[in-house]
Amino acid sequence: MRAFVRNLAISAALIALASCNKPAGSTNLDEDMTQGKADAPVTLIEYASVTCPHCAAWNAETFPAFKAKYIDTGKVKYVLREAPIHGAPDVAGFMVARCAGKDKYFQVVDGLMRSQPDMGDQLQNIRDVILKVGESAGMSEQSIVKCLNDDKAATAAGKRADKEMKEFDIGGTPTFVLKGKKIAETAEEASLDRLSAQLDPLIAASGKK
Repeated sequence: MRAFVRNLAISAALIALASCNKPAGSTNLDEDMTQGKADAPVTLIEYASVTCPHCAAWNAETFPAFKAKYIDTGKVKYVLREAPIHGAPDVAGFMVARCAGKDKYFQVVDGLMRSQPDMGDQLQNIRDVILKVGESAGMSEQSIVKCLNDDKAATAAGKRADKEMKEFDIGGTPTFVLKGKKIAETAEEASLDRLSAQLDPLIAASGKK
């Protein structure tokens, strides 16, 4: 990939993440990204950042068991809301995840979180990780650059995240919201046991076994 010379507008910040002579891409920002049945009796929202080490820890250590117990059984619909607490690197990562398609979105998010040790704080490293993870999900270098060049989508992503984070006064990640209330604001507070204590009574009340 050639050196990046055009910036993405992310709120008030700008960061160079795409080549200037590539065509604009398209990113779906119209809906939450979810796992589980749409009519599951309980919905759990996680606000996460792909560059947040605490989110990565929860994703690696707790999410697989949570998914098996609640998502795969149709008891909980899980919603991932994008919280770009580290600015443009987060927005760029989430943009590529969306450009990969709904069926690959969570694969890309998982790949980015697991690749955090390779990111560091250098633009070159962040760019290389995003490219590698996107390609592992079947995207070409050209399609990734095309996606990152979508300034309109980047600005919309920033505004969307700002609005959604203000809705529940999100100050950090991961934060979990259940029935309109924050129930956990750290990975430790969102252990499987603690989540189960909140979720199981609601599931039982719905009649879902």
